[in-house]
This record gives sequence, C-alpha cells and structure tokens, in this order.
Amino acid sequence: MVTIKEVADYAGVAISTVSKVLNNYPNVSETTKKKVRKAIDELHYVPNTIAAALSSKQYARVGLVVNLNTQTQAIDEITMQYLSGAMNKAREKNIEVVTIFYSMLEGMKLDEIVRYFQSQSIFAMIFYGLSKEDEVFHQLINMQMFKCVVVDAPFVNENTSSVWVDNAKAQYDVAKRAVIDDNSKNILYIAGKKNGYVTDCRLEGIKELAREKDLKVKICYGDFSELKARNIAMEYGREADLIVCASDLMAIGAMNACIDIDIFRPVCGFDGITLMGYVGKQMLTVKQNFYRISQVAVEEICLLLSGEKGRSRIVEHRLVKLYYQDIIC
Repeated sequence: MVTIKEVADYAGVAISTVSKVLNNYPNVSETTKKKVRKAIDELHYVPNTIAAALSSKQYARVGLVVNLNTQTQAIDEITMQYLSGAMNKAREKNIEVVTIFYSMLEGMKLDEIVRYFQSQSIFAMIFYGLSKEDEVFHQLINMQMFKCVVVDAPFVNENTSSVWVDNAKAQYDVAKRAVIDDNSKNILYIAGKKNGYVTDCRLEGIKELAREKDLKVKICYGDFSELKARNIAMEYGREADLIVCASDLMAIGAMNACIDIDIFRPVCGFDGITLMGYVGKQMLTVKQNFYRISQVAVEEICLLLSGEKGRSRIVEHRLVKLYYQDIIC
C-alpha cells in the first residue's frame, strides 16, 4: 500500500503538506494542492482514515448523492425507486447509507465538498442525475480519493463504476418498433437536454435507425419538460408520421398536444413511469427498472470497497405498452 511519505516524495513536498491538503487546510497554495492531488491520483493513494474504514468488517458510510428535478413532481417516482432500491440492497449488504441532495452542496468548492464528506464519515458515494455541468463532481470523481458509482453517466476509472441501461440501443429499439408498427417515414424526435449524457446516447440510437431505415428525422430539444414537448408537438406534429420522445413525461405532453389540435400521431416514450398508464392512450415506451439499477449500483460500490476495479454495468431494458389495468391495485 502506498504511504503518505511516498506521496510527499513524488510531489516534492513535505509530509505535513500532504496532510494539510488531505485535511483541506486553507493555507496551502492552489499550485501545491494540484501537485499533491496529482501524486495521490497517480499513486492511487488511500488515506489512512479511509483505509481503516475499508479494512474493517463494517463498510464506510455510502452517500446517495441525488439531483432532484424541482421543475415537476411527476417524475418523483424515479427518484423514489432509486432510493428504495439502494436502501434495500444496502440493508442486505449491511451498509449504512445517507441521502445527500445536490442543493446541500450547491456553491461548495472541491475542497469544501471533500471536507464535508469526510466529516460525515462518507468514503464512497453513488451519484444520481450527474450532468456535464457538474464540474466539481467530475473533479471529485477523477481525484479517485473516494469510491464512486455514477448512474446514467459514462464515468469509469479504477475507483469508479457506471451503471445504466444501453440508452442508444433502447432508443433504437423502441423507435424501430414504432416505425415498423405504423410504417412511418417522417419522425419528430423530441430529445432531452442538449449535451446531456443520456440525451447524447439516445440521439445516437435514433440517428442509427434513421440511417438504417432511410427516415427523415426532425430533432428538437424538449429538456425533459412536458410543456416544452407539448409546444414542439403543437408546432411540428402535423408534419410527422410518428413522434418519438426521449422521456415519458415529454411523450405525455406530445400526446396531449395531438389531441388538442385534433390529429392522430403515434407517440412513444422512454422510462416506463406509472403516469403513462393514466394518459388514456396506450403508448409504447422503454421500461427501465430504476429499483434494479440502484441495487446494481450498491453492488458495484461493495465490489469497489472490496478492492475491485471500476467498470461499466449495463442493466437490461424492455419495451412495453402501459395499460391502466396494469398499474391500479
């Protein structure tokens, strides 16, 4: 195991300086901090406090770091399924988990976040809803000071695993089924947030299908908003044979727009949330098992804490049409 002295020698600083960086002392220059963190990263150094926690019979606390969607309550189901799956699997694995919301860390710098996690005895974490704009979390993951699992984002290194469905294939599958069922050629595709991890993958899927089937696809960004998807469908729905949406919530908005302007257009979604069964129309969608995805994320955290290296885990998806009878008790 790498020692703190080896880190100090590698960085060309004193052992006390490495200790100050690890404990986030304020009187250390940014240049020195970068040298020490680079040494920690390249030597894969594990601080004693973390090593002690990992070598004990009881795992360290695991933080469930959650980015809540505050724009709508309609997809709280996804967050609750994530948390339920993680907590039940953690109980089975005898791991203590604590939920941390992005808002609790908002505005913090990297060293402040590190200090916060250390103060809470959190030495591993699972990220839900990580975006390309969350640069401070990217830095935290790339430091490899903590064991991390990222749900729905492509982060993999020695101490980090990713867990998600094959979004490109899933989008391809559901759109292909809809195209075949309705003999469609002109597609209105309502994507999620521009430059998002999930959005980019799902776009790959629809573009692959367009090339394969020689489809004409108009791509608009709905930001996973029911209202924005509704407005897009109101404007462009008449020109399309089929409307493919990158989320169920947007599919609901698009379907209601079609009803309001009195046109029939097949609409398909992505996620498989219960709300789809209440729409009144049977829409094809990708069913993600958010509960299982979160269980797999906890399994991956356990493997990382046991010394395994990070990897990418793909969880299965399936295509469904949600019926009202299937969701009522």
